[in-house]
Amino acid sequence: MSTTDDIKARIDLVSYVQRFVPGLKKAGRNHKACCPFHNEKTPSFVVNPARQTWHCFGACAEGGDLFTFAQKMHGWDFKEALRELAAEAGVQLRPQSPEQKSRSDHLEKLRGIAASAADFFQQALQRESAAGVRAYLRDQRGLNAETVQAFQIGYAPDSWDFMLRALRDLGHGDDDIVEAGLAVRNDNGRVYDRFRNRLIIPIRDERGRVVGFGGRAMDPNENAKYINSPGSAIFDKSRLLYGLDMGRSAIRDSGTAVIVEGYMDVIQAHQAGYANVVAQMGTAMTEPQIRLVAPRFAKRIVLALDADEAGQNAARRSLDVARQTLSRDYAGKLSVDFAILQIPAGKDPDDFLRESPEGWPALVDNAQGVADFVINMEAATLRAAASLQERQAVAQTLLPLLLASENNVYKQDNIQKLARRLRISERDMLAWAQEQTPLVTPPPPPLPDEPPPDLPPDYWDNEHDLPLVEADGATEELGTTAPAPPAAKEPLTRAIEAFCLGVLLKNPNLLYQVNRKLRELAAEDDDLLRGPLGELNASDFTQSQYRALMVFLQESLAQDDMEPMQYLGQVLEEDLRAELRALLIPDPDAVSDRIKGNFRVDLNDIFRRGSQKARPGFSLQDELIVRALQLRLQRLETERVEMQYLQEEAQNGSDRDEQYNDQIRAKIMLSMRAKARINVAVG
Repeated sequence: MSTTDDIKARIDLVSYVQRFVPGLKKAGRNHKACCPFHNEKTPSFVVNPARQTWHCFGACAEGGDLFTFAQKMHGWDFKEALRELAAEAGVQLRPQSPEQKSRSDHLEKLRGIAASAADFFQQALQRESAAGVRAYLRDQRGLNAETVQAFQIGYAPDSWDFMLRALRDLGHGDDDIVEAGLAVRNDNGRVYDRFRNRLIIPIRDERGRVVGFGGRAMDPNENAKYINSPGSAIFDKSRLLYGLDMGRSAIRDSGTAVIVEGYMDVIQAHQAGYANVVAQMGTAMTEPQIRLVAPRFAKRIVLALDADEAGQNAARRSLDVARQTLSRDYAGKLSVDFAILQIPAGKDPDDFLRESPEGWPALVDNAQGVADFVINMEAATLRAAASLQERQAVAQTLLPLLLASENNVYKQDNIQKLARRLRISERDMLAWAQEQTPLVTPPPPPLPDEPPPDLPPDYWDNEHDLPLVEADGATEELGTTAPAPPAAKEPLTRAIEAFCLGVLLKNPNLLYQVNRKLRELAAEDDDLLRGPLGELNASDFTQSQYRALMVFLQESLAQDDMEPMQYLGQVLEEDLRAELRALLIPDPDAVSDRIKGNFRVDLNDIFRRGSQKARPGFSLQDELIVRALQLRLQRLETERVEMQYLQEEAQNGSDRDEQYNDQIRAKIMLSMRAKARINVAVG
C-alpha cells in the first residue's frame, strides 16, 4: 500500500469533511451539503463514502479525494497536505538524512526566533510609551485595532538591546539572533538591536511563518524611512510576496492577484475587504514572485504600483521580468495575463483605499492591458517630429514585451497598435517582429536513457493502437463497436493512465500541448473551460499513486529551482519513487507485474512487442493528446453517473428543489457537450 493510500485508509473522508462542513448530511448513498468553497442556498457538494471522493456540482465544478479537499480547504500544496495528513493519520514519511535534519532543525530555530520577536514587538506596541505609535496607526493610517492585530503590527522601542535581552532570556545565542536578522554585530564585535524606534511589520512566507521584518522609522529625521531584515537562510525578499499567506484563498477564488508596492497598501486593502492584494518585496517584481501566484492561484496579475516616477520605473522593470519569464515558459505553464492599474490623480493604493475603498473593484476590473500601457508610456517620450530611426528604436524596445504571448491573435493586435501609434507601416513592423523572434527550442529534461522525443516508448507499436475507450466500457476500432469484457476494463484504463503519465514524466512540456487541445475544444465557452474541459489534472487518473504523481509533476513544473525529474527525485516518498521508476521502464512484463500478473494477454495486446520504432508519421504528442482525451471521457462518464444518482435521489426523496434539479441537468448537458467535442477530436 502506498503512503497516500495508507493515509486515506486511516482517515475517513466523510468524517474529515464534516469537521469543516458541519452541514454535511447523509442523502441516499452519498452525503450532501452546501459547498464550502462558494456561496449557495441549495446543496450541490457531494461526498461519496464508497469511493472516498467529493465533487461540487455547483459553481465550483471541482472535486477529488481527501488530499484535494485538504489542499483546497486549507490552501495547502500537496506536500503540505501530505505532511499534515500523515501526522494526523500516524503515517511515517520518509526519514530525513542527518544533514537534512540538521539544516531543517536550524531553519526551524531561526523561524522560532523570528516568531518570538514578532510577539515581543507586538507586546511593546501596547506599552504606555507607544501611545504615539498607536495614534499614528489609528489617525494617520486609518487602521483599526482588528487589522493591527491580524497583521501582528508591533513596535521596536528606542533601545539598543530591547530585543537582544528578550531573546537571550529565552535561551537564544547571539549568533542565532544575528543570523535571524534581529541584531547586528559591528566590526568591534558589539551586538545590538537592528530595529530601534520603528513601527514593525512582520513578514511571513506563503505558509504563514514569520521570516523577517519591515521597520518604518517613527523619527522624521531618520535617514532610512524603511529598513528590512537582511537576506538570510529564512529571508529572501526576491522569493516572497507580502500578504500572500493571508490572501492566497482570495487570489485563488478570484483568479486575480493584485500586486502593490508597500506593506501599508496591502494592509489597507485587506481592511477594506480586498484580500487578493499582495506586495512585491524590492523595487521590482521577480520571476520567483510571479511563480508564487501563477499558475497555482492566479490567471491574471494586476500591477498596482505607485503613480510617481519610481513606481512607473518599477512597473517597467517588472514587465521586463514578466516578458523574460514568459519567454522561458516553454511548457506554457503560466498562461497568465498581466495588466496595469493606474490610480487617478496620482495617488498611491494606500491613499485611494482610505479615501474611496468602494471604487477599488472598478479600478482592478478596468486595469489597462500591458500593450496599451507600454505603448503609451514609451510613445510619450517621443517628440512630435520624431525621425523614423527614433520611432524604430522605440518599436524594437517594445516588441519583445508585446510578443511575449502564446496567442497569435494578441500578438497581431499588439503589432497593429504599435504600428498605428508610431506611424510605421504594419508590414515593416511585422518584419521587425520577425527579427525579434528567434526560433527557441526548449531544453529537454535531463532524463537517463530517454528515448528520442519523436518516437513512442519502446513498448509502443503504432501498428497496434490501443482501442479508443468509451466511458461505458465499449471499444471503438475501425468504426465498429463491441462491448469490452468487464475484466478487461480496469487494466486497459490503467494502461492508458500509465502511458499518459509515463510520457508526461519523460516529456513534461507535452502537458501544455494537452491543455492547449482542451482549450481549443472549449473554444470561447467559459463554462466548458472552467468545467469538463479544464486542464488535465490528478482527477483524470483513477489510480491513487498516479494521482499523487500527477500532482507532484505539476508542482515540479511550477518551480524553477530544479529540473522536473530532479525535483521529483527529492520530494517523492519511496513507494512513489518505485512507481515512478516503473513508469519509466518501457516493458510490458513490468506493467503486467504491477497489475499482479492478471490479464497478461490483454496487456500484450496493449503493449505490442513489435517494432521499436514508430511508423512514418507517428507523433508522440498527438498520441498523448488522444489518450489523455480518453481519460477525460472516462472521468466525465463517471461524474455523469454520479449526477444521475443525485437526480434520482432528489426526485425520490424529500429534496425536490427544482432549482437544484435544473443545476444538475445543466451540468449533465454541459458534460455531454464536452463529451461530444472530445469524441469528434479522438475520432
